[in-house]
Amino acid sequence: MDFGILLPFRNPPQWHRPITEVYDEHLQEAVLAEELGYDHVWTTEHHFYDDAWSPSLLPILSAIAQRTRRIRLGTFIIILPFHHPVRVAEDAATVDILSKGRLDLGVGQGYVVSEFESFGIARNQRGGRVEEGVELIRRCFTEENFSFDGKYYQMKNVNLTPKPVQKPYPPIWIAAMAEKSVARVARMGYHLAGSGGVDLQQMYDAGLRGHGHDIASHYIAQLRAVYVAETREQAWDDAEQHLYYMMTAYDRRFKEANDLPWSEAVFSRTDVPPPGEMRKTPGLSFFQAPLAVGTPDDVVRDLQRYSEAGRVTHLVMWMQLPGMPAHKARRSMELFAKEVMPRVR
Repeated sequence: MDFGILLPFRNPPQWHRPITEVYDEHLQEAVLAEELGYDHVWTTEHHFYDDAWSPSLLPILSAIAQRTRRIRLGTFIIILPFHHPVRVAEDAATVDILSKGRLDLGVGQGYVVSEFESFGIARNQRGGRVEEGVELIRRCFTEENFSFDGKYYQMKNVNLTPKPVQKPYPPIWIAAMAEKSVARVARMGYHLAGSGGVDLQQMYDAGLRGHGHDIASHYIAQLRAVYVAETREQAWDDAEQHLYYMMTAYDRRFKEANDLPWSEAVFSRTDVPPPGEMRKTPGLSFFQAPLAVGTPDDVVRDLQRYSEAGRVTHLVMWMQLPGMPAHKARRSMELFAKEVMPRVR
């Protein structure tokens, strides 16, 4: 299993600090992740949030590329309908060059109602824009002097230069957390950037088989909220307020989108327990998977059960919770690397 850290570059109002400090700390945590033996550092995108959620991922990865030498750099994910695919391809190729071939390019369709309203893009175009966009990116990476005539994008004489270092192109991941979108990823034959649910892993593999794709060469990355401390009580004391902030923000925006039956969309229940009650709520889940909060032994047991229940090749860990002080996030990273990672690999 590949272990990765997700860096959100968020600055919630109740824990607000100068944004330059937040960015500096996250860049330092990317360096620390490499030193501790993590395999990936992932970034995540949203727009117009009051907590400054990072809207521009490839410039961030360029900065990380110059501070690291080994760790792979990924987008989890770029919301493709908000970007022109050729510009994404050009910027991604640049990051791949600067990192000497360490980029993983994850894209997705997005869901937040207010973002689509602000950009003036109809939400019912999401799937089509992702399909055309990914095809256009792949062709930019692999072809010369081609034209493209799609529903959303029309271009002539496209010749991307320079091309990425990785051949035929950097790994491409597509996000999905519902049956229809998972089926699309499997049909297209790209890696799955998943949201935690074991059932979606199984749907993806079945879809790969149905379309004649080799399962062994297609990866599944799953997003999990993970926090480790010396005691279970300390882990919850450190993480609970920040988990509550993050989960209620998702709760509000997913209910606005109303795209999935709620019990299947993100959480195990229709409300988020308040701080003090979250730790007492058995089976509380986030993105269709239990919260992995506790001692190293607790998290080892959780991840072992999780990996036995389904196929997970890449674990994307939300350990830098919004507003969490850097020293707590780094202590969790260190404990996980020392006491969890060797036992789960």
